[in-house]
Amino acid sequence: MDYTQAKQRIEQLKAILWENSRKYYVENAPTMSDYEYDQLMHELESLESLYPEYATEDSPTRRVGSDLEENPAESGFAKYPHKYPMLSLGNTYSISEVEEFAERASKAIETPFTYCCELKFDGTAICLTYRNGVLYRALTRGDGVQGDDVTQNVLRIAGIPHRLKGSGFPAEFEIRGEILMPYESFDRLNHERELAEEPLFANPRNAASGSLKLQDPEEVGRRGLMCTLYHIPTGQVDFPTHDQALKAAADWGLPVSENREICRDIAGIEAFIDHWDTARKDLPYATDGIVIKINEMAVQQQLGYTAKVPRWAVAYKFKAEQACTPILSIDYQVGRTGAVTPVANLEPVLLSGTMVKRATLVNEDQIRALDIHEGDWVYVEKGGEIIPKITAVEPSKRADGARRPDFPAVCPDCGTPLVKPEGEARWFCPNQDGCPTQIKGKILHFLSRKAMNVLAGEATVEQLYNLNLVRTPADLYTLREPQLLQLDGWKQRSVQRFLQSLRDSRKVPFERVLFAVGIRYVGETTARDLARHFGTIEALQAASREELLAVPDVGEVIADSILAYFRNPSALREIERLKEAGLQFSLNTETRKMSDILAGKTLVISGNFSISRDEMKALIEANGGKNSSSVSSKTDYLLAGTKPGPEKVKKATDLGVEIIDEARLREMIGLPAASEEEGEQQLSLF
Repeated sequence: MDYTQAKQRIEQLKAILWENSRKYYVENAPTMSDYEYDQLMHELESLESLYPEYATEDSPTRRVGSDLEENPAESGFAKYPHKYPMLSLGNTYSISEVEEFAERASKAIETPFTYCCELKFDGTAICLTYRNGVLYRALTRGDGVQGDDVTQNVLRIAGIPHRLKGSGFPAEFEIRGEILMPYESFDRLNHERELAEEPLFANPRNAASGSLKLQDPEEVGRRGLMCTLYHIPTGQVDFPTHDQALKAAADWGLPVSENREICRDIAGIEAFIDHWDTARKDLPYATDGIVIKINEMAVQQQLGYTAKVPRWAVAYKFKAEQACTPILSIDYQVGRTGAVTPVANLEPVLLSGTMVKRATLVNEDQIRALDIHEGDWVYVEKGGEIIPKITAVEPSKRADGARRPDFPAVCPDCGTPLVKPEGEARWFCPNQDGCPTQIKGKILHFLSRKAMNVLAGEATVEQLYNLNLVRTPADLYTLREPQLLQLDGWKQRSVQRFLQSLRDSRKVPFERVLFAVGIRYVGETTARDLARHFGTIEALQAASREELLAVPDVGEVIADSILAYFRNPSALREIERLKEAGLQFSLNTETRKMSDILAGKTLVISGNFSISRDEMKALIEANGGKNSSSVSSKTDYLLAGTKPGPEKVKKATDLGVEIIDEARLREMIGLPAASEEEGEQQLSLF
């Protein structure tokens, strides 16, 4: 692999990992197993080690996934900083990797220590703060630095005490754990959603995370959630071991898991893993592994943390549950971008608590690699209890004369010859403007909550398409009441609500409109960065490849995709029609350029400010400056708020980069200093 190929692969891996992180944490709709995600993460770590010049501060190898909404105003929750960062755990899949973890710790620590082995719960992380024995605040993990305040929802979860019992607890302390949805509650919820014709949750973890972020606390209380707690950050309580701290927490009435064991060596850890790999199937909730922590608090403090994970703990992930069942047939599905994905229809089989009938085959190369023949018996896994995946064939059950399936040469929906772009593993239908599935997929994406937030779903789009009322998103804005009354089940009230949501969508800001039009590889974050960098759709359309690459986190793959989009005449016509419909294709006057005072200057921001970080970045860009995610020799200023990242401060100092605070920046651009009251109000949003 040469430098160009390495850079392209690093960009591609970062885009894939951040997109799947968003789907996992924000949308609660993951499309990749934990194992697949971790393998890609390991590949990225290796490439960044070999090519450090392409490693950036915002890489998923250095930052935890975030459950925060891209647009803070949409979340409905205030945000507050964590007293101690909420990091992730390093994942291992073999005992040998656990041995390597133990060996690293032994080399660093001369004194003897033990391990506390616990179940790894498959839920959503929570951080509880108690003041004087009363639950004061509950935060989601967020981005590890700040989280959403879900206190009112957590107060409705059975088992979480509003007031501690006994004595001996600190005046204020944090305790962390997981919000879970037991299988019984999960089955009941999905049954209710099925009756209401609502999308089902893929697994209990997604259901727990989605339920925790509901705006109605009473509904949260009805969801049947539970909580288990497993960590008090070091320094808050005076106990020599982690296990003793958890025993004290249990005495205070906190829901601490009793399924843990103190082990002195790898043999003990392996015995604990072997026991729970079987016993976990009898638990009323989902677990996906074992967490091995060094038990002694002093040793934890000595080992410390990397930027992303503690050095004193590691997670061992159980192998995905597996079943063997025959393939009945193979369908070929077309996605919104034209990608054709083979899906196997299976003889139904029970797996991880649900009946599996279908499993993705990913692409043609995967079919060939597995050597799948028609009618084969195959092994199916649900890694992380997400989308079922075929992992191997059982050749002993293959029928004589079984044929290999023929991957279609033409689109199964519209009949257009398929193409396989260079560097892609999948075949695509190039008929973007005429393929029914692609058309409906793009409209659905456009209408989605993260995009234009219009009140319509798959069934509505299907009817609008079948009645020949809508072929592109712009057609939506030409719909009138008599046309909508043709839709099955639609009455006056349904029509009015839909039309009102269309009118409201005209106020959606430029960055979300840019995301909604569906440029390939341009997700929410990239759309926001592009909108703020260029300001208008016209400026973006006129941008050269070099200008696109100058936008933080826009790599060659994304830049080429944007250029291809704006070379498409139908895309340009669609943009013009959406403009005519009144959609926002430029930043509003409040966020557009205020001055050129910072023109030619690159700033990196770190820490907390009197306004949100996104607003601070917008302020810099509005005054001609450019934001960058990492400090380098090309950085002009490090803008340091409260609690700036020590690595960034050190690097700026080493490179001689000037470090300024918010007051200095405001002075430079001619803004008055932020008042204390304004700062407190704004910081309360964290």
